[in-house]
Amino acid sequence: MQSASGRTYLSVVIPAFNEASRIAPNFLRILDFLDAQPYASEVLVVSDGSEDGTGHEVARLAGTRENVTVLENGVNRGKGFSVRRGVLESCGQVILFCDADGSTPIEELPKLLAALEAGHDIAIGSRGLPDSDIRLPQPWWRRNMGRAFNCFVQGVALPGIQDSQCGFKCFKREAARNIFPRMRIERFGFDVEILFLARKLGHLVAEIPVTWIDHPGSTVHPVRDSTRMLLEVLKVRVHDLSGDYGHGQPAPSPLQGTLVGARPSGPDVLGPR
Repeated sequence: MQSASGRTYLSVVIPAFNEASRIAPNFLRILDFLDAQPYASEVLVVSDGSEDGTGHEVARLAGTRENVTVLENGVNRGKGFSVRRGVLESCGQVILFCDADGSTPIEELPKLLAALEAGHDIAIGSRGLPDSDIRLPQPWWRRNMGRAFNCFVQGVALPGIQDSQCGFKCFKREAARNIFPRMRIERFGFDVEILFLARKLGHLVAEIPVTWIDHPGSTVHPVRDSTRMLLEVLKVRVHDLSGDYGHGQPAPSPLQGTLVGARPSGPDVLGPR
């Protein structure tokens, strides 16, 4: 959906890995929300090497909509790679990325947009502030792991940020185009990296309390991925000290691009089954 000026105001990027069985409620909720807004919008779902037909399910749900794009990585590259790809292939003046399960409802978006309108370059949803509304918390052991990880992140890279990992972050286009090409981390540690880069590059970041509801079925492995995230946080410091963040990388070349909607199409287009 584009405005009369041909400009898309909002792009919503959704990374997804094997989400075919549970993506429908949140995806349809996002579409309904966007349909009710006065601005032009698009949705980009990046299927990260899914083996369960996630891309085809999104295409089926989207039907003939012209503002939905499905991108297939072909092989699993990681959440960070997928978000980066979606952001760099989006065309909105404001870019939101959110988790496929809808743990933070799309109705929380106006809070983040208000922060951008007030002068911030980036607004991030947070579960760690006094006004955050945690409707259904994670299991106690995940909460404790999260607290420990946050203490580590604040000590190493992001002092003052109470929740770097909430999958609900909004960027002005200029900030996104400055930050995401510099990313080096492709998996779950990327949230810390992009916020570290935001501060390093002088962008103003607002942390906003949001509603959050735990949805069972996360693909994050509690031991393997947590260990990897700790190492990736340390890598942020290594990359910084090595000067790796001085120049941006080119946009990731599509491993396999599949589109739904009005963008140029061809034999790789996913259609309803």
